[in-house]
This record gives sequence, structure tokens and C-alpha cells, in this order.
Amino acid sequence: MKGLMLKQKNQKTKVRSLLFALVTTLILTGGIFYSVVVRADQFDAQIQALNDQNAGLQGQSNQLGAQAASYQDQVNKLQDQIDSLQQAIVTNQNKSDDLQKKIDAEEAELVKEKKVLGEDIKQMYLDGQVSTLELLASSSNLGDFIDKEQYRNSVQSKIKDTVDQINILKAQLVDQQKEVQALIADEKNQQGQLSSAQSQQNQLLAYTEDQKANFDQQIKNNNSQIASLRLQQLAANRRLGGSAVPGDPGHGGYPAYLDNAYQDSLIDPWGMFNRECVSYTAWKVQETYGNMPYWGGAGNANQWPGDAVRYGIPTGSVPKVHSVAISMAGGYGHAMWVEAVNGNMIYVSQYNYDLAGHYSEMSINGSGLIYIYFGEWHG
Repeated sequence: MKGLMLKQKNQKTKVRSLLFALVTTLILTGGIFYSVVVRADQFDAQIQALNDQNAGLQGQSNQLGAQAASYQDQVNKLQDQIDSLQQAIVTNQNKSDDLQKKIDAEEAELVKEKKVLGEDIKQMYLDGQVSTLELLASSSNLGDFIDKEQYRNSVQSKIKDTVDQINILKAQLVDQQKEVQALIADEKNQQGQLSSAQSQQNQLLAYTEDQKANFDQQIKNNNSQIASLRLQQLAANRRLGGSAVPGDPGHGGYPAYLDNAYQDSLIDPWGMFNRECVSYTAWKVQETYGNMPYWGGAGNANQWPGDAVRYGIPTGSVPKVHSVAISMAGGYGHAMWVEAVNGNMIYVSQYNYDLAGHYSEMSINGSGLIYIYFGEWHG
């Protein structure tokens, strides 16, 4: 079975080599020369710098967002307290109004009683002009005289008691009203303090939201720059000298679980993000030679030559089939798997040439690239 698979792989390589030789011949006879003016990923350093800046800005924006949420929560709580006090003020004002109505009613009752009793007092005054002898003479008997005297005394007592009761009740109502009015004044004072605190919180909220808006705008501006740089990056990739094609429907055998996931959402067995150029070449080395060192997340292509030297893996400038071609340009460089060689022209398979995490194949001029010969390593 292994022999059959190896035979099929060799046949596939031969077909690619023949096609590559044919394409190269057509290119050279046509007088077209692919010069690598700008390597892939030239703008990665700028893009990464902007992404790093965005990460910092986003962190600050998130902190300000959390702070703004805290300020808004305080504003809402203060508003709840202000509303509660306002309700208490309204309730107490209603109590005060009710007490005032009772006071007014008692005053009216006092006026009424005074009027009624005034008549009694007048009558008593007139009776008082009558001498005791005359009062006694006008009485039918001594008992009648005593009843009249007692009546006059009781009227005087009733006048005093009624007036005293009305005045006492009125005084109580006035005291209650004063207490309620004092409570209303205190609640209004508290409400004023809460309104002042709320105003300060609103000022902090507005300032925080303004700062957050500034950071968000910077992030938006940086994203616009990143989009522009990516367009330039794509242009730089095209200057590698080839025109990328979809190529192998099987994407060079790249594992489906890495290929089907969102780009940079998974870490492959060698510490690389999925659907990046280095993740693909790491897989090809493992698939072809059965031994790809774990480089602990050294995912930048331009780090690979140094890592290879550290591991004792041969490197050079001569392209060889099934070697890894490294472009050192830009902040990260670009890694490609060499499928076929014809002089300086090489046919490569790769990931993320389009900066969108896709698989592709193309023919380019391999001069100026660094090659890592994993097949000659006996690690």
C-alpha cells in the first residue's frame, strides 16, 4: 500500500515537473523574465504595527467602555434616588396640604364656635345685669334659681373648654405641618446634592465616551490603513513573478480540520496558526519526511532559516524539489513548498499568498530566495 502511494506521489510530481517545464519554456521563449522586485509580505511589519496599535487602542477603548458603563450605572442609581426622593416630597407635600386643610377646618370651626358662644356670652352679660334679688324674684322657687346659676357656670366652662380644645388641635396640626415641611426641605436638600453628584457623573461619562470615541476613531483609521497596506501587499505578492491559481483541489494534503477552520483560529502541531504559509509548509515537511521540528510558535517565515541553522538543517540558495523556499522580505517573510524546479524557475504551492488564508500554486523566479533542505536533515 505504501509502495502504491509513493508511486502515485512520484507520478504526480513528474506530471507537475513536465507541466512546469512546459510553462517555463513558454515563458522564456516568449522573452518574459520574472524579476522579484518586492517579496511577499513586505508590508506585514506595517500591518502588524497597526494591528498592535489597534490591540492597545482596543484595550483602552474597552476599559473606557467599562468605565463609561460604570458611570452610567452610577447616573442611573442616582436618578433612582432622586426619583425616590421626589416621590417622597410629593407624598409629604400631600400630607402637608391635608394638614393645612385640617387647620383651615379647625379655624373655621373655631370661628363658628366663637359666633355661637358669642351669643351665649351676650346673653350671660345681659343676665349679669340682673341683680341676685331680681333673679331670685323672677325664679319660681329656689331650685329654679340654682339651675339658672349652674347653667350660666356651665356655659362659661363650655366656652373655655371648646376654645381650648380647638386651639390645642390647631397647635398639634401646625406642629405636624412644620415637621412635614422640615422633612420636605431636607429631602429637597438631599435631592439637590444627588443632582449635583449626578451632574458630575454625567460629565465624567461624557468625557469618557468622548475619549472612547477618539480611540475607536483611531482604530477605524488604522483599519483603513491596514486595508490599504493589504492591497499594496497583494500587489507585492504578485511581483514574485507568478500568477496564483487554485491548483490541487486537495490543497496539497493540508489537514481538513485546519483547512476548514477560520484562519488563525487554531494552532497546528508545530505551534503555527492554521492556514498561514508556515503552517502549510510545516505540514508538507511532516508529510514528506516524517519529521518536522516543533519550533514553539516561531510562526514567521523569515525566522525559519535561523531556526533551521540552530537545528542543524541545511540551507542554501539553490532551489530543490521538496525544499521550503523562504522570502525574507517584509516583517514576516513568506514560506512556499517547492513542487518542481527548472533552472531558476520554480513551481510552488502555498497558503495565504492572497492574505485571505487560501491555498494556491504558481510559477516564479526562485533567485534570491533561501531554501531549507529538510530532506537532507537527519535530526
